[in-house]
Amino acid sequence: MKALITGSAGLIGSACVSALISRGWEVIGVDNDMRRQFFGPAGSTATVVASLKDQYRRYRHIDADIRDRQLIRDVVAEHRPDFIIHTAAQPSHDLAAKIPYDDFDVNAVGTLNILVAARDFCPESPFCFTSTNKVYGDRPNFLPLEEHRTRYDYADGLRAIDETMSIDGCLHSLFGASKVAADVLAQEFGRYFNMPIGIFRCGCLTGPLHAAVELHGYLAYIVECALTGRDYTIFGYKGKQVRDQIHCDDVARLFLDFYSQPRNGEVYNLGGGRENSLSILETIDILDGMGHPLKYQLNADNRTGDHICYISDLQKIRSHFPEWKIEYNLQQCIDEMVRLQDGRLRDGKFVRTPATPIGGAVK
Repeated sequence: MKALITGSAGLIGSACVSALISRGWEVIGVDNDMRRQFFGPAGSTATVVASLKDQYRRYRHIDADIRDRQLIRDVVAEHRPDFIIHTAAQPSHDLAAKIPYDDFDVNAVGTLNILVAARDFCPESPFCFTSTNKVYGDRPNFLPLEEHRTRYDYADGLRAIDETMSIDGCLHSLFGASKVAADVLAQEFGRYFNMPIGIFRCGCLTGPLHAAVELHGYLAYIVECALTGRDYTIFGYKGKQVRDQIHCDDVARLFLDFYSQPRNGEVYNLGGGRENSLSILETIDILDGMGHPLKYQLNADNRTGDHICYISDLQKIRSHFPEWKIEYNLQQCIDEMVRLQDGRLRDGKFVRTPATPIGGAVK
């Protein structure tokens, strides 16, 4: 069996590479380290590419840009993969406003290129697309909220946000708009062309190999700041904004379940759920309790269109894939990042090279 994974050196892409190869798959990875262009050297995934090539003989890397339409068609036509996982993206909510052409061309046009190639050369192959909760724009902020000592939370008994929330009539950010375009395209290809495509509207994705920077990768970045003594800036909402966190390995296992039980153009909200939710202030408290105090400052201006409280409702996923469950709780996610980053610091340098085999982190 052969899989094609775009963004194969990223957090979710590399976890999927490991998950599939460990189950006997051959994987073709497409990644051109555009994160370095977006975020500078700190965002580069070059060390992950080197590790994938070194660890896995069934991994073939293709340095390709998903905006290159003909090249993507050639890759899909040559390999005709049995499974496609599309994770490549411009992922930053804030950066998109500075690079609107690149943001839309990567997120929307790049996704269209892959969808058309899949339709033309392997239309029956299951296809997982990593969308984002930012397709809902700031509509979650319209929900009744309560302010508590360390977090905001939903009022009126609401526990989480499900897939029925509207994506219209709200402020998205340009990133949210480009991902809406890609999200709706993926749905349309699934329904119009009867293709087995799953659209996963992800919350905060995390894991030890996250090449986190200030503009993307909140949890890994805040852990890095705490361990290196770097100042951290909280943008708005008193640090009480809430996100749910899901480990990359849990995402990879879900995608494999979708491969086994695909649906055409189905949308899922995907995150850690209420049990894996926390605010920035609560993150700081956890790290302080672990002996890693964080130096931070509060900027009263919130990021435009930012969510005050977002927790993913997982009921639809659990009803469609009853064997799947979250294996990493919140403390395990943080412990893993602290352990690996602390080990790198003790070695005398701070670099993002895998301290354990990719996908082999201790749970």
